Amino acid sequence: MNFKLSCNLQSAKGCVLFLFLVFLSAGVFSQGPMAGATASIVPVPARMKLKPGVFTIDPQTRLVVNGDNPEARRIATFFAAQLQMAGGPDLALAVKASTDQKLPSVVFSLIEENTGSPSGSYELKVEPHQIQIHAHGGAGLFYGVQSLLQLFPPEICKQAPAGSVKSWTIPCTEIKDHPRFPYRGMHLDVSRHFFPVEFVKRYIDLLAMYKMNTFHWHLTDDNGWRIEIKKYPKLTQVAAWRVDHENLPWNQRSAQQPGEPATYGGFYTRDEIREVVKYAADRYVMIIPEIEMPAHSVEVLAAYPQFSCTGGPFTVPPGSYWPNRDILCAGNDSVFTFLEDVLSEVMELFPSPYIHIGGDEADKTNWKKCPKCQERIKSEGLKDEKELQSYFIKRIEKFIVSKGKKMIGWDEILEGGLAPEATVMSWRGVEGGIAAARQGHDAIMTPGSHCYFDYYQADPQFEPKAIGGLTTLKKVYGFEPVPNELSTEEARHILGAQGNVWTEFIPTPSHAEYMALPRMIALAEVVWSPAKLRNWDHFRQRMSNQFKRLDYMGVNYSKGSFRAEVTTGFDKKTNALLVTIGSEQLNVPIHYTTNGDDVTIASPLYTSPFEIKKNGIIRAGLFVDGKLKEKTVEMPLLFHLAIGKPLNYLTQYSYRYPASGRGALNDGLRGSANHRDGLWQGYLGNDLEIIIDLGKEIPINSVQMNFIQNQHNWIFLPVFVEYSLSSDGKKYHSFNEVPNTISTKEEQVFIQPFNFQFMANTKARFVKVHAKNLGKCPSWHEGSGEDCWMFMDEIVVF
Repeated sequence: MNFKLSCNLQSAKGCVLFLFLVFLSAGVFSQGPMAGATASIVPVPARMKLKPGVFTIDPQTRLVVNGDNPEARRIATFFAAQLQMAGGPDLALAVKASTDQKLPSVVFSLIEENTGSPSGSYELKVEPHQIQIHAHGGAGLFYGVQSLLQLFPPEICKQAPAGSVKSWTIPCTEIKDHPRFPYRGMHLDVSRHFFPVEFVKRYIDLLAMYKMNTFHWHLTDDNGWRIEIKKYPKLTQVAAWRVDHENLPWNQRSAQQPGEPATYGGFYTRDEIREVVKYAADRYVMIIPEIEMPAHSVEVLAAYPQFSCTGGPFTVPPGSYWPNRDILCAGNDSVFTFLEDVLSEVMELFPSPYIHIGGDEADKTNWKKCPKCQERIKSEGLKDEKELQSYFIKRIEKFIVSKGKKMIGWDEILEGGLAPEATVMSWRGVEGGIAAARQGHDAIMTPGSHCYFDYYQADPQFEPKAIGGLTTLKKVYGFEPVPNELSTEEARHILGAQGNVWTEFIPTPSHAEYMALPRMIALAEVVWSPAKLRNWDHFRQRMSNQFKRLDYMGVNYSKGSFRAEVTTGFDKKTNALLVTIGSEQLNVPIHYTTNGDDVTIASPLYTSPFEIKKNGIIRAGLFVDGKLKEKTVEMPLLFHLAIGKPLNYLTQYSYRYPASGRGALNDGLRGSANHRDGLWQGYLGNDLEIIIDLGKEIPINSVQMNFIQNQHNWIFLPVFVEYSLSSDGKKYHSFNEVPNTISTKEEQVFIQPFNFQFMANTKARFVKVHAKNLGKCPSWHEGSGEDCWMFMDEIVVF
């Protein structure tokens, strides 16, 4: 859908301007009323009430901009252009001093006085003879238009011959709405793969369509510099281009060789940047530019090697570049001169109050060997290279603040002490956001576990190549940006959340759309709608309407996961496992077996939860047009003595890998070799200590636990697992530890059992498990000295 809009406006000072209103994205049109229309609005409004009757838009309809407000008039122009694009009648503009209540009208009111309502709030009332949108700011009026358009069928998003649709009906509705968070963002990496201006605008249109208000533009990284800087022309002559190895996998691309031309890349001119900034501002989207430092800057060093610790030479990497050892020299004052010059030009182009400086993944190997960096540590009285990074970040922040801007950085900027006014973007889980909020700093939540949209969103076997991981639409929708650990006062520092689209494995605009949508829409509801109104089943129903809109727009969105999801609960009355099977898909039949047999269309159709009282293997699959879609899921069920029994966690698992929560370790389900399958519970740096209450003293033969090792993802087996028993919950008898005998250097991903067999006639009521975490990554590991992970899936008691 081309959103380049133009409309000749007539103005009359002091008069009320009548305009037929239309906007760019989420609208809908069709002939005849739409059943259940209000159920399709995304994000779901804070308050909404469906009323009897409909409003009909036809050539007689009048559209009124109260007070002839220029901002309201501009929003009306967008809306009018969209109506015409969708085939609506060409209504003549009219100017009158008052609204004729006898004529059907749509009234847009921008109220100037501030009533304390959150920015972006609005009221929408649809009655049989009039539609009214009231807001205290342009953003609210704009968002009211989006909700109004979503009351119509999806055809608003198509291009049709002018005048081909004579009338539309809208259900009578009352909406009072406001956003939950002030920061509702999406990110796009244009360094790894460069995208043209037209796609960037389309991306912004999609954000605005779902009331997102921030576009984080990742303009620079190791693989390419994408913004014109007049004072440093080599940034676009050299740093913006790399050798074209696009035919090879990202992780297998060799560096540029002598004589090999650098032909892949591109950059945005200053005029193009201004054009995109205005385009976004017209849609109430703020653009935050990111200029990476001190790491992810080897493309800068390819153009200006004097800013490195080693002097080079360097080339722009055509693919994977890790670890980030070639970084900007923190001991060289010319580096700061360069960065201040660059940031000055960036701030001239971007009116956003924020500048993002990266700050992540800086390998400090060269700093440790660099005489200039070591002299800086000495002269500034710093302890180590971590404090040198803090010095670097604080020095840059001081400059940014002096220009009237605020700094944002990835959560590594916390290392060595946070800059005074900095905002933290928490990506390595939510821990960085928690730490920042407790220190009184604002934070934006964008954890890789829920907000990295370069991860797979369905079974990798049936998906385009991605960087890894698995973040389904349902998982994104289940994200809660405010951690329970924060107090009410601390929680105020959580500004919102952001979805990230990193493009190592995303070479085209069409692929970027596929990875962003529909997960972006789920996140939009997370950050806009009241938490108490979020409901996965209701969201799925509303999304069926959104998919039709995206179809008309020609968006290449993902259909989501067709994997059957098996979950269990424990029925104390029947002493049985209650098995539930679901999926992301709406109304797609699921067939299953419980004895391990293959699933066919003749297998039982799942209709409701069922009981199991013994070990078994559940297989289930989704069938479309009578045929298995993708593949079946196989889930072994273990029926053992600890199923459903109370668990007392003496240590807490990580928010990033909770599995199904506090009952995950005795739900009868075992994890796969994918530690992100939702069945593994993770501990970062600390031990697992947990007590199971079996309810009464009973004979116990053995305790079994599985752990996974995936050292490339910093996951290691425990040092040992200790099992203890007690009859009264006070005195525990500790049995021999089960030690780990497998090397931490093992390359393969594998699952290792830690089992213990008790002597005959052993009885107990309480079982205590202590799994000793390795704690820190080994010295030979890329994460040396950093906290490492320990993952377990089930405590099995027989």
